[in-house]
Amino acid sequence: MRLPSLSLFLLLYFLLSSCDASSQHTNNWAVLVCSSRYWFNYRHMANALGMYRTVKRLGIPDSNIILMLADDAACNSRNKFAGSVYANPGRHLDLYGENIEVDYRGYEVTVENFLRLVGRLSSSVPRSKRLLTDSSSNIFIYLTGHGGNEFLKFQDNEEVSAHDIADAFHQMYEGGRYNEIFFMVDTCQANSMYSKFYSPGILATGSSVVGENSYSHENDYDIGVAVIDSYTHYVLEYMEKVNKTSRLTMADLFTSYDVPKIGSHPGVRSDLFERPLGPGNPNHPMSEYGRGRGWTVEGGGEWMGREIEAGKNGRVLRETLITDFFGGVVDVDVNNEDDAELRLFEDPECISTPKAPLSPSTNTYSSPPSSRSSSSLLDTLDTYPLLRPSLAFILLGALFVLVFSGMTSGRS
Repeated sequence: MRLPSLSLFLLLYFLLSSCDASSQHTNNWAVLVCSSRYWFNYRHMANALGMYRTVKRLGIPDSNIILMLADDAACNSRNKFAGSVYANPGRHLDLYGENIEVDYRGYEVTVENFLRLVGRLSSSVPRSKRLLTDSSSNIFIYLTGHGGNEFLKFQDNEEVSAHDIADAFHQMYEGGRYNEIFFMVDTCQANSMYSKFYSPGILATGSSVVGENSYSHENDYDIGVAVIDSYTHYVLEYMEKVNKTSRLTMADLFTSYDVPKIGSHPGVRSDLFERPLGPGNPNHPMSEYGRGRGWTVEGGGEWMGREIEAGKNGRVLRETLITDFFGGVVDVDVNNEDDAELRLFEDPECISTPKAPLSPSTNTYSSPPSSRSSSSLLDTLDTYPLLRPSLAFILLGALFVLVFSGMTSGRS
């Protein structure tokens, strides 16, 4: 009786240990902050609005987005195109438009309000201005503005430090207010802003290393100022490849960084993050990160966590998809043994609306290569993580019966 019992125990252990953070993830939120005032900082507002458009396009509803704009360039008297904000000289897409909800604007965008938003909830604040996350929430936090070594300026008269943000995130961790956080910052010396983080479950990236500036992308001579920053422009350009069912990973995003085009050296920090950034195979997309054309930072691109990434792939953890933070959460509804329907919940108000099953052709971008067979039990459990707990409890019951019957037979 020992051999079957041991086998069941090992399988049970695998199932329970493989229920990683992704299986606890039920909702996505986004916090998008433009901390700069004045007309000449038009590009910072366009940065934030570009991210706002992207997260909404990929399925995060306005109820789960906190948008903070320190100035309103759309209504500035110097704006030749009143009520509009553009991020390219051709003005093909109005980022402001009519369907926008700004939660904090003008002088409401302060260091205190930002830290209270992410670190401390207050019942006196309207629900629309609160980050109502829980332990099942993945949060995308994007900051843009003027900054320096371990600080970001707000309204040109106060600063938030890297220590402040690190402590606010730790308050969130202790309060059970997130599952995972993806932190992105576009400012001068941006990578210093995540250098003080110490809470688990945080993945971070920035536009430039310490001592390096971040630059604008291009000017619009009719508007008279730069309309977007270079790092954010190329991130948004890459994000146009991503749809709601995309299997592109964070490793794919990070390896798309092109230093000669961006004009600075973006960085990545993944040592606090449990899951691997890409698929676990010899051709891991991040294996050559920071070592290609244009990377002149000593030792390759700045990546905190390079050494431990291989160890993550040795454990049974699903790779981190871009849509784990940018998209709506996919719910798996198993109707019978042969049919599984994927429903994408884009808006809580529309959950009851039936949607047609998504065919394989819906996914324009193929998934990254995987070394596992699609017909294996492990692959099935990875595809449908909700099956793991059920199977684990069944095996636990079987193990109990075997152990109990063995004890009974031993006594007789």
